[in-house]
Amino acid sequence: MAMAFFQSLTYWHWLILGVALIGVEMIAPGFVFLWLGIAAGVTGVGVLAVPELGWEIQVLLFAALALVSVFFGRRYVSNKARPTDQPALNRRGQGYVGRSYTLAQPVSNGIGRLVIDDTNWAISGPDAASGTRVRVVGMDDMVLIVEPTDQ
Repeated sequence: MAMAFFQSLTYWHWLILGVALIGVEMIAPGFVFLWLGIAAGVTGVGVLAVPELGWEIQVLLFAALALVSVFFGRRYVSNKARPTDQPALNRRGQGYVGRSYTLAQPVSNGIGRLVIDDTNWAISGPDAASGTRVRVVGMDDMVLIVEPTDQ
């Protein structure tokens, strides 16, 4: 039964598959099904141009085009990262780098806590007493790295 289907493959089977895969891309975005849909569409156009292609060649053509289109499509999409005026938008802790705060709790054994606005942050840095001014100099995962300031 399956063999009969494969032997009867025509260009419109590939074009329908291409449209269906692009439709799946619209439901489940991720830029994978788009490239597979394009590969199926190009295979359909190839079968339309050369209708005597056997089903084995058609499937191999689709597989090769799918690999090539996914590879180059992913490279194309990943190179299109746009610069933003808010590079720390989804990295909230990065927005605190360079700012100074007063410790409400001491830093002991290099670990402490710092309240900024309404958030309690874990901090790492040299030991310091409560009331010490510290400056955030970086971030490691969700831990702010601080150092004492002169002010």
